[in-house]
Amino acid sequence: MPLAGCTSFVITPAIKPVVENMNRQDDIQLVCEGAPAFLLMIDSLIAADPADKVLLKSGAQTYSAYATVVAECGRGERAALLSAKGMRYGMALLKKERLLALGLNCPDKDFSRLLQNVSRSHVDSLFWGGYAWATWIGFQQGAAAAMADLPKVELIMKRVVELDESFYNGGAHIFLGVYNAMRPVMFGGNPELSKNHFERALLLSRRRYLPIMVAYARFYARMVFERDLYEQLLREVIDFDMERAPEFTLANTVAQKQAAEMLAVIDEYF
Repeated sequence: MPLAGCTSFVITPAIKPVVENMNRQDDIQLVCEGAPAFLLMIDSLIAADPADKVLLKSGAQTYSAYATVVAECGRGERAALLSAKGMRYGMALLKKERLLALGLNCPDKDFSRLLQNVSRSHVDSLFWGGYAWATWIGFQQGAAAAMADLPKVELIMKRVVELDESFYNGGAHIFLGVYNAMRPVMFGGNPELSKNHFERALLLSRRRYLPIMVAYARFYARMVFERDLYEQLLREVIDFDMERAPEFTLANTVAQKQAAEMLAVIDEYF
């Protein structure tokens, strides 16, 4: 098919406004019900041109984000399946990076060395591939095989920080904040480093991307029993004026829902 390689040039202008409009929605249920048609369209486009990096990035990003939204609609089993599709697109995206194609299954030390050859111009593929991978791991309920992949995702996100720490609201810092908080110290966890990553993400995002604060409260403040910080972060989320960041309305609406639920059970943790 001689025109297959041109698919993204034709379709991307159509995909972009749909994604932007979805991100501006404040009705979580509407997105849960309406987004599948868009996901099917992305699937069809990727099936027609499975080597297209722009489409693979859209698939990894959209499926992973939608998995998180669906979980908030009470459909956890669907969320796990959706995250698996996002992960497959994310892995395909990472494999499009020539230097990483053979390294995803190699020892972490060798993978780290390969990552040093990835340049800043490829940071979007690196981040979204790692993001989709991490999202899938998060829905595996602690399965040992999935958890064993976390060190490679950590290496990816560390490289993203080195290349462009501000990418997607400091998204790599968010992952590293969670990762260093959730691991016991004896297994390499570092609460202080976790705090530093979260604070850096808040600075880079200008405190406009609320999932950072929810993760900061859930994984750091709760773990170190800092009730005041926990409550302060969640109340900041709930009091946030959505007009300050209309492009993040959907993610911020989900964050506000989660913050309210977490505050309602604060006495169970402190």
